Amino acid sequence: MSIVTVQLGQCGNQIGYEVFNAICNDFHSTHGLCSKKENESYQEACKERFFSEEKTGVPVARAVLVDMEPKVISQTLSIAARSGHWRYDHQSHFCQKQGSGNNWANGYSVHGPRYRDVIMNLVQKEAEKCDRLSGFFTVMSMAGGTGSGMGAFVTQCLRDAFPTSFILNQVIWPYGTGEVIVQNYNSVLTLSHLYQSADALLVHENDAIHKICAQLMNIKKISFRDVNQVIAHQLGSVFQPTYSSEGASQYSRSPLGDLMESLVPHPEFKMLGLRNIPQMSENSLTYSTFTWPGLIKHLRQMLIANAKMEEGIDWQVRPPLPGHPVPPKASPNKALHFNTSIANLVVLRGKDVQSVDLGGFRDPALYTSWLNPQEAFKIWKTPRAFNKYEKSASLVSNSQFLLKLMDNIVGKAWNMFASKAYVHQYTKFGIEEEDFLDCFTTLEQVLSSYASL
Repeated sequence: MSIVTVQLGQCGNQIGYEVFNAICNDFHSTHGLCSKKENESYQEACKERFFSEEKTGVPVARAVLVDMEPKVISQTLSIAARSGHWRYDHQSHFCQKQGSGNNWANGYSVHGPRYRDVIMNLVQKEAEKCDRLSGFFTVMSMAGGTGSGMGAFVTQCLRDAFPTSFILNQVIWPYGTGEVIVQNYNSVLTLSHLYQSADALLVHENDAIHKICAQLMNIKKISFRDVNQVIAHQLGSVFQPTYSSEGASQYSRSPLGDLMESLVPHPEFKMLGLRNIPQMSENSLTYSTFTWPGLIKHLRQMLIANAKMEEGIDWQVRPPLPGHPVPPKASPNKALHFNTSIANLVVLRGKDVQSVDLGGFRDPALYTSWLNPQEAFKIWKTPRAFNKYEKSASLVSNSQFLLKLMDNIVGKAWNMFASKAYVHQYTKFGIEEEDFLDCFTTLEQVLSSYASL
């Protein structure tokens, strides 16, 4: 089944390009550990998911590109075409000559309704090219103007137009130091609206990815492209084909459906985080070897201690002992030492995946009490390596990982709102104070639900 990607705003379009590029580079490579038949099966499954085939033989990305300014889309189309390995459909993009000026309300209330029909027509045409549609993967910033405001509006339109298709929003959490003064408002408005429309939100934190670039990739002068390539690698490590059940003879046909079934057992809990190991520079990779027990031990502790990378993990954090439950967390402001999970998915790629022991992830102490650990943990695997790593493991987790960050953003936004700071910039585009209050209420409920796990 196929996935249609909707790239929204500058951030969404730049990350979307890197995702397709990483996926294309992966399926063009062959791996000696796999038979010719295995490689061909993998490549066919990958193409069906992300690309349509043209008579020229160049794969065309199943994507719609949206931005209110033409520069980034023009660059993205051009760079992809020059690669010679894949390209975008030049009919599947929409842009104007004016941005949303980092104003969420402008993107949501003005540009969204004004251009809804033309954007949804592009999406419809892309969906009709799919023999079988698994759903939509939207890529966007959480705190900008076009990406977040228009992204929230387009996601609502997708839900209305395709009520039975899966929608996964990939959102970029802004730097904590602040990118724009109203980023907390934009983030609250985006999160609350997406929570109503999407099946799940897959969150990447700019600060965490920046650390990976600096400490693991050893990049001295970190660019947005460096950050985007790390995100793309992590996404590719999950969305490239795998066997989703033990003894399966063919690759999973419904990637978004399988992901939702594995990780979103209740509509109140939709926040997903992604960790991937190992990640390092090519120079370091040449001199490194990995064992599955070592990788799995690190990945499990990253989950427990809510670490975003394998360097600097707090090894003192332990799951609660049987009969000694975690003290109730009355407020997400309290220090969260142990990260309680609702559901976890581990994706293994590479040599000897059949022999990996994942019993540690089935420990009932990792999970909330109202879900059977056997149902809360799933494994996807393939013997085919990914992106030059002989062995690699990814973890997609529905857990308390965002509690502190979300509570921080909601608190900052509320303090600004209480003093009416910058509210006029939103009301002039039709977002009233009551709309803000509804959004705060939605996120307070999300915070309360995750804090009570």
